[in-house]
Amino acid sequence: MGPEASDQEIKDLIDRCGEVFVKPIFKGGVGKKGKAGLLGRAKDLSHAMQEKARLYFAEHFHNNTLSKAEGVTFEGAVPAKYEIYFSITDSTEFRAPTITITHHGGMDIEELPPEKIASIPFDPLTGLKGFVVSNALKRLGAPSELISPLVQNLPKLWDLYHNYGMTTLELNPIRMMPNGKGRLVPVACDFKGSFDDDDPNVDRLGLPDDLDTSSYSSFEQEVNSLRTYQGQSDVFVVNEAGSITAMTFGGGANALVTELLGDAATISSDFGGNPPYAKMHDISRIVYKYWLKQSNVLFIIGGKANNTDIYETFRAMADALRDHFNAHGPTPLYVVVGRGGPNVIRGMGYMQDTLDALGIPYQMFGFDSAMSEVVNFAQAANDWMTQGGRDTIAKKLGIS
Repeated sequence: MGPEASDQEIKDLIDRCGEVFVKPIFKGGVGKKGKAGLLGRAKDLSHAMQEKARLYFAEHFHNNTLSKAEGVTFEGAVPAKYEIYFSITDSTEFRAPTITITHHGGMDIEELPPEKIASIPFDPLTGLKGFVVSNALKRLGAPSELISPLVQNLPKLWDLYHNYGMTTLELNPIRMMPNGKGRLVPVACDFKGSFDDDDPNVDRLGLPDDLDTSSYSSFEQEVNSLRTYQGQSDVFVVNEAGSITAMTFGGGANALVTELLGDAATISSDFGGNPPYAKMHDISRIVYKYWLKQSNVLFIIGGKANNTDIYETFRAMADALRDHFNAHGPTPLYVVVGRGGPNVIRGMGYMQDTLDALGIPYQMFGFDSAMSEVVNFAQAANDWMTQGGRDTIAKKLGIS
């Protein structure tokens, strides 16, 4: 039941189940709530109302994000002898949808040894069949009384996963509750799902547009609103007080750069996918608006692209930088570029002419440069800027 439940309804639920769990409602995926004490248990109405008051507007800090609750739910306790963990996800290891299952659920899956977990890929053309679940449980040595009810029910989840644009479906735990006849019945007690925003099948669920935006910053919402099939625009704020703004192209570059820069980075980004000039100009304009003033280094980095027109990309970024300086005045900055791909020389030439005209120092690396070394150079440039370089450039630009 939700926060609108009456006292009598809550009391009736306690009478039926013996106990209720009181949980705060957060928009978006928020983990580790139980370990943070954001879970109430009550065996009487008075205690349940106390937990409601404690958790109704609770705040939770997880993965560098602060979330605020907007109400609570009341959930009846489910008696169970076994707890099951089950998930379906797109596996990069197997290049196929994969189930992960264990009968030692109810805890973080990472805490279990490998021999207690089974990860089994299956053919998406045939879907998830009962024998896949059965073989996995038998391999784990699961009690026989678990297998039949799970084989009958878990394959149904493939329809949900496949037909509604999901990328991850996770149930932890599924509590195996005995019914009146002594047979175990699976009851899903915690569900987690993630979706591919570019898959139109997601719209079939009728989810509200603002469901996953409550914890986003204004910058993240503004850039992600530009998502299209042609060119990505994924961003995440790493450190609001960072000093290196890295505009990265491609997942590999994004992972490497974000990890190596650490807290020095303002954002984590992936602008790959050959974005057209207009979109790249809009992305750059937004990034500069939010982060350029505080940044020591503007870092433009990507691998050797297959089909991205580097000239069009760099022309858009350079034009947006010129427009920003014209509208807001110059700012001390060091630009580091590392890129490869079609028209890279022409693109770097356009970027060079723009930076020379603006009076901004820069260093450019071609496709034959190791990306890790380019990241190291960007960090060294940031250190130099911090130790007096920023003042030197400001004086050169005529900034008091």
